[in-house]
Amino acid sequence: MDPDFWKARWAEGRIGFHEGHANALFARHADAFAGKSRILVPLCGKSEDMAYLASRGHEVCGIELVEDAVRAFFQEHSIEPSVRKTDHATVYEAQGITIFAGDVFSVTREDVGAVDALYDRAALVALPAELRKKYVAHVRSLLPQGALGMLVAFEYPQERMPGPPFSVDEKEVRSLYAGAQVELLEEAAANEHRFAQAGLVPTERLYRITL
Repeated sequence: MDPDFWKARWAEGRIGFHEGHANALFARHADAFAGKSRILVPLCGKSEDMAYLASRGHEVCGIELVEDAVRAFFQEHSIEPSVRKTDHATVYEAQGITIFAGDVFSVTREDVGAVDALYDRAALVALPAELRKKYVAHVRSLLPQGALGMLVAFEYPQERMPGPPFSVDEKEVRSLYAGAQVELLEEAAANEHRFAQAGLVPTERLYRITL
């Protein structure tokens, strides 16, 4: 994962991957997280899903490489966070939302603390194929056995658009999460501007994963 690439995207405002609202597929199935207290959100950006999760009574633990995105999340929600540093990240905390500004691969289970669920809308699909297996292994190391995951992924002809977001089909999801229980909950056409510019209408899928 190239830090300069993502920092440039945020600095230049090229954040078409950012949804200005809670993800619709996830929102229809958010009750799956009932009883889960603290949700891990890797590569969270300034996702509105974090505010949505918090509004439903969950604590949120995000991890984001670009610190400007972390600051923007709190500023846009008029929240003044406390800020502290660890060996691996700068940590922003307020109102039940903690975001680690740092490399997801450097943040440890000891840093994160207790989490019991995973929400991944824009992390796996942001990574090139050669990093996805490493990413999934690392994320699983941050979570306890039996944790619940909700994953959003896209499928489209990769040769038609370079990504990110990359195409990650159902077969790859099941391979990456081998040994876990993977259930496809819903799929829908992703009618979004970033894809329309390339003449694409990808399939967006929501998976429930029991680790």
